[in-house]
Amino acid sequence: MTKDMMIKALSDFIASKGVETMTLAEYKGFGNDVPVKDFMLRRACGSWNRVLGVVKKRYPVPAPVVKEVKKVAPKKKVVKEKVDVKK
Repeated sequence: MTKDMMIKALSDFIASKGVETMTLAEYKGFGNDVPVKDFMLRRACGSWNRVLGVVKKRYPVPAPVVKEVKKVAPKKKVVKEKVDVKK
């Protein structure tokens, strides 16, 4: 697996998790579910910060899109008072 293939796989993995970037501890936390082992990435680039820098430059991860949900206040119920008209 070439360096470019590893970086592409990492970028796709990070994007599938819905985050923009990931720390080394978070990446290791996924265990065997990761596409490339962290030590191979660090061996190819030198450090985790350099790995993230290469990912950002070659295959930038798009920021997750947050949809705003507008909350509509419930309509107020108009209570009409009964007026006695007896006089």
